[in-house]
Amino acid sequence: PLAIGTQTIGSVIRPAAFCGIVGFKPSYDRIATPGTVYFSRTIDTVGLFTQDVAGMNLAAAALCDDWEEVELSEDDIPVIGVADGPYLRQASPDALAAFYRRLARLEEAGFTVWHVPTLLDIEDINEMHRDLVFAEFAREHATLYGEFRNRYRPRTAEIIERGRKVDDATLASLRTLPIILRDRLEEQMQRAAIDLWVAPAAVGPAPAGIHATGDPIMNLPWTCAGLPALSVPAGKVGGLPVGLQLVARYGDDELLLAWAEEIAEIVGEE
Repeated sequence: PLAIGTQTIGSVIRPAAFCGIVGFKPSYDRIATPGTVYFSRTIDTVGLFTQDVAGMNLAAAALCDDWEEVELSEDDIPVIGVADGPYLRQASPDALAAFYRRLARLEEAGFTVWHVPTLLDIEDINEMHRDLVFAEFAREHATLYGEFRNRYRPRTAEIIERGRKVDDATLASLRTLPIILRDRLEEQMQRAAIDLWVAPAAVGPAPAGIHATGDPIMNLPWTCAGLPALSVPAGKVGGLPVGLQLVARYGDDELLLAWAEEIAEIVGEE
């Protein structure tokens, strides 16, 4: 089974975690976007949903530009990084407890895990990312909103109104955020000898009811930076599925999926 979606903050990784399946957001622009209706041209990335990592490898090879399979040796074990600090504390206590249990499994299986204080300014990143995508959304819908404003849902209209308050000069500055954040994260990976960031795929399991789709905050910085991210099933919290989010360097999509095969087996066991 295969499904396709797009991610502006967390609309691939988060629902995949909620459903107990695999979700993949490739590096920014790895899958061509012509023909899509954009939320944010600077951020939007086409992503994929599959039942398992093996299926994701097949789908990614067919849909991602210039895909080259990676063959790992027994010594190709990624060093894992955990972004300690306020970013991680955005997750619920139950989700964090489940996350740390999965980390312990990885360490028991021989993976090295480094805890690195990073994303300490996550509140600013969250705010700037939303300003960026809301401003671009407002510009995408400028004509339609002007003509059919009364047909927009209140929440959508609220996003557009917020985006309209961002002037062109500020938007131009915000459009530099993804590269700045990407360079910063990859510099930290280089300095700490980290191959892969891991984090909860969502703040917790799926919310109750049909009026909300959950908070994408755990996906936001990685999406903003355009880094490839993958959610694999990682047990349950309160009887509902949760996922482990794996994030690699920009362009290392093939390595991410290759590493994910073993990691998914380790963290997916109940």
